Amino acid sequence: MQAAMSLPIRLPVPVSAGSIEAYIQAVNRFPMLSADDERSLALRLREHNDLEAAGQLVVSHLRLVVAVARGYLGYGLPHADLIQEGNIGLMKAVKRFDPARNVRLVSFAIHWIKAEIHEYILRNWRLVKVATTKAQRKLFFNLRSMKRGLAPLSADEVGRVAAALRVKPEEVTEMETRLGGRDLAFEADDNDDEEKAYAPVHYLAADPGNEPSRLLEAKENETIGAAGLHRALAVLDPRSRRIVEARWLKEKDSATLHDLAAEFKVSAERIRQLEAKAFEKMKKAIQAQGAPQRALPAPAAL
Repeated sequence: MQAAMSLPIRLPVPVSAGSIEAYIQAVNRFPMLSADDERSLALRLREHNDLEAAGQLVVSHLRLVVAVARGYLGYGLPHADLIQEGNIGLMKAVKRFDPARNVRLVSFAIHWIKAEIHEYILRNWRLVKVATTKAQRKLFFNLRSMKRGLAPLSADEVGRVAAALRVKPEEVTEMETRLGGRDLAFEADDNDDEEKAYAPVHYLAADPGNEPSRLLEAKENETIGAAGLHRALAVLDPRSRRIVEARWLKEKDSATLHDLAAEFKVSAERIRQLEAKAFEKMKKAIQAQGAPQRALPAPAAL
């Protein structure tokens, strides 16, 4: 019990077939404490760190955990696991219990037991969390009990639930949709031929263009090609380089043959000829470097 109070631990709960019933019968045989006994034990724990007193407080309230956990069986999780998590909450409550407040431990412990069970359910009920905010948690644990049947909520019922829980109607609708879904294994069990035929593995495929090896290769080729283009531009005279850059290397507002003709005071045909010669020089320079060739644009007509 010393370890239990310094760090919360899981009480040993049998997990073999039928053992949960034996555990429940055992905890129900532990005697309940009177108010005076409970206060005396709590004072011993609080003032003298008496771990034996803590153990008695925990054991006498194990039946409370069983009762609370039974209310959460509708989530499809093992009863033994729910009890186990609730026991952790009980130990936390015993550690924090203050007898000076004149409140019985059972009233104080309910909060801690439910909190641990809620956390366990939210961690394990779905692969993807369905409730992360306070409002979503409130909806998660109250929506099912507030529904009057299995049919989807009507607009009036959504409004009623939203008003009762003080949340937005759209939040109620969203949570109902999320609760109605189910987890689907990527690959179905080999023994289930019907489910296997509809498993996502059969219709979801990775984009081959996004494979890490191809992305890395493409990035490397782009880097090498950019370096080769830079060196190819270096072999051009200033006027030819200006023509190529203005015509083909600007992201927007690229110059036309006539724009450059006016700038250099020559004809547009002469600009086209200079451009064609520049491309030829660049192509030879790239080939000489052995770098991956970038597709050079064809010389534009007038």
